[in-house]
Amino acid sequence: MKDRIEMIEFIRHQWYWVVAALVSGGMLLWPLLRGNKMSLTPAAATLLMNREDALVLDVRETSEWNNGHIANARHLALTQFDKRLVEIEKFKQTPVIVCCAMGSRGQTAAAKLEKAGFEKVFNLAGGIAAWSEAGLPLTRKS
Repeated sequence: MKDRIEMIEFIRHQWYWVVAALVSGGMLLWPLLRGNKMSLTPAAATLLMNREDALVLDVRETSEWNNGHIANARHLALTQFDKRLVEIEKFKQTPVIVCCAMGSRGQTAAAKLEKAGFEKVFNLAGGIAAWSEAGLPLTRKS
């Protein structure tokens, strides 16, 4: 009983830390709860590119693309995505790996691709930042 009273007192006096822990835990669990099955690590993306000739689709803005991108990737900025989607229609049966700077724009683009009928769509978890952090190369060549 004494332990329970001490815990209640702790929560009462340190409520802001308890709230911060709950919010940060919820943010970590959100992708799992949302069913984020279509994310790939950089290593898994590399395997898919090599084994199944996956299309890498970079949805960052042109200035970001020009600073470095994955070799042989296609550039289709998310801001122009709906207008230019027809350019990649022929890849509907090909695995498509969508990448952006950190992964969030990639999720948006991946959802749009699935809605448009693309069968194998994946998002590069962590985006180009994770790719670089894994020590994988970027190029500035078009």
